[in-house]
Amino acid sequence: MESVTFKVGGMTCGHCQRRVEDALKNVDGVAKATVNLEKGEATIEYDDFKTNPDVLKRAVADAGYEV
Repeated sequence: MESVTFKVGGMTCGHCQRRVEDALKNVDGVAKATVNLEKGEATIEYDDFKTNPDVLKRAVADAGYEV
């Protein structure tokens, strides 16, 4: 299991936070995704045999936020 933390821009409320978490949790191989709205960060634990940081960044971008 690997872990990575990204800065996420554009989140302004709890709905944004949940949207980013849901986008990350829907990526195959993600075990845990925690988004801290105040810090503007997402921390993800993932299986590096199933996904990678580029895929995770794309999921956040596809949800409408900056990575």
